Amino acid sequence: MLSRKVYVSLCYIGNVYADSYILPECIVRPGSFGGLMVLYEANFIKLSQLIGNLGERTGSCVSRAPGDCDLYLRFEERSRYTCQLRLTYMFTGQDDERVAEPDLVAKVYRDARMVEVRSWVYTQHHEKLRELGAIYMRPLDLCWTRNIMLSKWLDYLLERGHAFPEYGLASA
Repeated sequence: MLSRKVYVSLCYIGNVYADSYILPECIVRPGSFGGLMVLYEANFIKLSQLIGNLGERTGSCVSRAPGDCDLYLRFEERSRYTCQLRLTYMFTGQDDERVAEPDLVAKVYRDARMVEVRSWVYTQHHEKLRELGAIYMRPLDLCWTRNIMLSKWLDYLLERGHAFPEYGLASA
């Protein structure tokens, strides 16, 4: 049997981690608990790029990027090793009421460097997709769905140029 070692170094692009170059130390299957933990770590890296110093942040602020909706961030809870935040867009609904979507709530474990999506508003308007969603209702499947959504959304937000300044948080 041929043995081949693969060497991977952490890739830096400016001050941004390229987490797609980070290889997990173990092989994980998509949909598995181990894979979910790797996803939590990747989301922490991306969220840190978007928000900055997660350990010191409080309050609310808004990120504005050309060609995209305003992004709202609010820190809701904080303890020694964790914080809970809400990240959302605000839309105008019927009767001019403000509608928060996806209204994502995430728990940040600063000591473990992980982010777990606790909830998000997800309204599926297509019947077939609602049927598929009903099939995948196991708790692990729901965690995967929410955290994959966060991963893709964070990629999108970073590509669009969203960022929250380290200092000078404004009220949202």
